[in-house]
Amino acid sequence: MPETIPQLNMLIPLYNEEDVFEELMRRLTAVMDASKLSISVIMVDDGSRDQTSILMKRQSLADARFTSVFLSRNFGHQLALTAGLSYVNASEAVLILDGDLQDPPELVEEFYEQYKLGYDVVYAVRKTRKENALKKLTYKTFYWLLKKISYLDIPLDSGDFSMVSRRVVDEMNQMGEQSRFLRGMRSWIGYQQIGVPYDRDERQAGAPKYTIGKLIELAFNGIFNFSFFPVKLITNVGLLTIVGSLIYLIMTLVKKYAFGQVPEGFTAIITVIILFGGVQLVSIGILGEYIIRIFFQVKNRPLFIVKNIIHQQQITDG
Repeated sequence: MPETIPQLNMLIPLYNEEDVFEELMRRLTAVMDASKLSISVIMVDDGSRDQTSILMKRQSLADARFTSVFLSRNFGHQLALTAGLSYVNASEAVLILDGDLQDPPELVEEFYEQYKLGYDVVYAVRKTRKENALKKLTYKTFYWLLKKISYLDIPLDSGDFSMVSRRVVDEMNQMGEQSRFLRGMRSWIGYQQIGVPYDRDERQAGAPKYTIGKLIELAFNGIFNFSFFPVKLITNVGLLTIVGSLIYLIMTLVKKYAFGQVPEGFTAIITVIILFGGVQLVSIGILGEYIIRIFFQVKNRPLFIVKNIIHQQQITDG
């Protein structure tokens, strides 16, 4: 009997989400049962250390609409999504959402309505957040900065939560960069795109998986992958430094030969040396961010390794 091709996939990366898993399955199943659309779910285990992988296996064996992809280790959120995109089997589109239920799966119908109007990318725009004030300020600052310096029009306050058409998925699967920033890649592809505002819920259970370090890494991927600003900043600072040095040299020569004054000031000299040294170190660091991305890219390693897959009650070793 030939396998039925679903209209939509829901793609969900999971990492240590045992606390929220049962509620996630309940809501996903309710949405799928109530919808007139043919929907299947692709879950990606990103090297979980708790019972998440066992719960995923049980769900896939109990319900053929759920496919479980298990990675060989923790590769990170963006690469887990990338792995899931390579297993998309829907005929029309895929809804990308996180497994902590901050992205409500109940919006699938609203997203699909926009998709049917001809939009290849329907991305969610966060109207409100339930995070603390510091996180809200950090997110707002990052998106504002990225909007200002990026050579792409990356929408403000839009995350990975989105519905993308099958042809967008195919394009993303051909993009082989290691340091991935999927929302930027999504914007780079183009086609017709539209935002859908929603209220972002608080995490249902468990601890957030994006630590400050991971958030900074993601922000750096967005800035260094989709902006020329850091390199241009080095050039501009260098030019300003040269201009400032020339002005200071001229002033010194005028004081010495026109007025017979010899400039003094050990503190001023030390301050200038430290300032220039700091500028040089920052410049080297910015260049290093680009070089390290080139370093990992030229290794040409696979983006992820799949350990096994559970689909249609069959287990396949990777």
